Amino acid sequence: MPNIIKITDFSDPALDVFVRLTGTQLRNKLEPEKGIFIAESPTVIEVALDALCEPIALLTDERLLGGAVEKIIRRCTEKDPNFPIYTAEREVLSGLTGFELTRGALCAMKRPALPSVEALCKNARRIAVLEEVADSTNIGALFRSAAALGIDAVLITPTCCDPLCRRAVRVSMGTVFLVPFTRIGETAADWPEKGLQILHDLGFKTAAMALTDDSVSIEDERLRKEEKLAIILGTEGDGLKKRTIADSDYTVKIPMSHGVDSLNVAAAGAVAFWQLTR
Repeated sequence: MPNIIKITDFSDPALDVFVRLTGTQLRNKLEPEKGIFIAESPTVIEVALDALCEPIALLTDERLLGGAVEKIIRRCTEKDPNFPIYTAEREVLSGLTGFELTRGALCAMKRPALPSVEALCKNARRIAVLEEVADSTNIGALFRSAAALGIDAVLITPTCCDPLCRRAVRVSMGTVFLVPFTRIGETAADWPEKGLQILHDLGFKTAAMALTDDSVSIEDERLRKEEKLAIILGTEGDGLKKRTIADSDYTVKIPMSHGVDSLNVAAAGAVAFWQLTR
């Protein structure tokens, strides 16, 4: 029999990971130190399990036990018969978490170890580099586009939003588990100078997505002919660092109409991925 635990004591420390830590605390305290992230909704949880992420505990609407989460429970208990499944009525869970659970399920999982940049990029031809992208929704959308449009790997700079934060995972629909990623550098000082040098040493030409006087069109044939290309996208608002642009092999622009000067970074990423992976 599955280890189903009816929630009666909301002070149980086992529930902290689900309900008493804010998103910031999860990213900055719990996840880096204990290696935990939250997958939300049965669809995302299944994608994470398919990617061999290890589940720790499940919190779910009790009405889903014989339905949407039944397969998840079976998969989680195959390796660990005592795998904890916390459950309560939907109204109780809403009061506990402060919001409606997306499709009624949260799963705490162990964070996978990140590979080295060299190992990740060894056989890659098209990679995305996300420089200081701060919004978790944009991170999730960028990973979804990267997965759909043929990006081989994603590198995130040290001050970039965590791709495994709860909202990014949900917005990505679990595609953060389909595109391999890692950090390029450990501290802010490691980017852009050191990071760009690593990319060049690995044989990548770098394409900074930015508007400058010497930008080339994203339709420039030279870009598509590059054997290995790193597409660099900058933070919301300010865009890429001046040093990143100056030290890149190309500065690339997306032609615009109606006086529009730029796209949201997630939209720009989708356009760039489509054009430069064909």
